[in-house]
Amino acid sequence: MSQASSAPRRTRSRAVREPKRGLPDEVAAYVRELIMSGQLRFPEFVRLERIADDLGVSVTPVREGLLTLRAEGLVQLEPRRGFMVAPLSGDDIRDLFWVQAQLEGELTARATPRLTEQDLATLDEIQASLAAALAENRVEEIESLNHEFHNLLARAGRSPKLTWFLAQSVKHMPSRFYETIGGWVQASVHDHYPILEALHAGDAEAARAAMMAHVGHAGELLSRHVDSRLGEPQT
Repeated sequence: MSQASSAPRRTRSRAVREPKRGLPDEVAAYVRELIMSGQLRFPEFVRLERIADDLGVSVTPVREGLLTLRAEGLVQLEPRRGFMVAPLSGDDIRDLFWVQAQLEGELTARATPRLTEQDLATLDEIQASLAAALAENRVEEIESLNHEFHNLLARAGRSPKLTWFLAQSVKHMPSRFYETIGGWVQASVHDHYPILEALHAGDAEAARAAMMAHVGHAGELLSRHVDSRLGEPQT
């Protein structure tokens, strides 16, 4: 285990879609996604200079961002050695997505009787765009449209507290690296159809179950991806 060990250079695949954040938060989001997608793994050390170069920032916000991840338990600070990626298993990821599934399922159930005809039409339009993007392998567009789909339902659930907790959970989704996870892009499209069917029928419990199944499926895909990489040699 050596501090010289590091993952290959990564570059950002898109601009950050969320509202403007401070540099330490941007660093934390980027490294969090590297860890959650299995591109940085225990017991690798995070190279501060490499991350700073990837994001075009100085080392100071990188260090501050890693302290945030230390508080989340994703990295640990080794005296005189630096920040090391903490162990992360497929079961850890399943736990995170279980929480997300409960939150999104509840918000979707609450949203179901509140959705207007315009809301349903918008969801249908987003889904049609998702299907077209999948057919042409426009991965970044799929990620953006998927966010719109889920965000509309979360807002319609009208629970600021649950939405806040959901935002904390969603931070662990490696959205910059969707294409590296087998089946994830396809699930982001195909799993929406049962949700839409339940929403159009006005069946809140069926919508809850479909959303929970969708989130659970995504978590299982990511869990298998991470577990499969545990035995790979580190670069």
